[in-house]
Amino acid sequence: MARVKGAMMTRKRRNKVLKLAKSYWGSKSTHFKMAKQAVKKSAVYAYVGRKHKKRDFRRLWIARISAAVKPYGLNYSRFMNGLKKANIDLNRKALSEMAINDAAAFAALVETAKKAI
Repeated sequence: MARVKGAMMTRKRRNKVLKLAKSYWGSKSTHFKMAKQAVKKSAVYAYVGRKHKKRDFRRLWIARISAAVKPYGLNYSRFMNGLKKANIDLNRKALSEMAINDAAAFAALVETAKKAI
């Protein structure tokens, strides 16, 4: 049986990692072993970052809603409780956008939530 050498696939695998590490500083962009470690670590950071992004946006939306209901004499938790009791299912992103762009509709929601409490 003929001997199979893995040069082509090995080179492809190494080039793929080195391409991902192209803009890294120093040896991490040219040496395969160091590039492999750096790419693996950056993938972990990217994964964690995607989770933090969701967390950060939710925090931003809550802060916006809280600031928008304050002039109506409510706080965030009582407002959300009133919406839940009034069977209004709007996510925080939509409520935040409504508070910024459509003040009249948001005021109507606040009044509905106040009545439901």
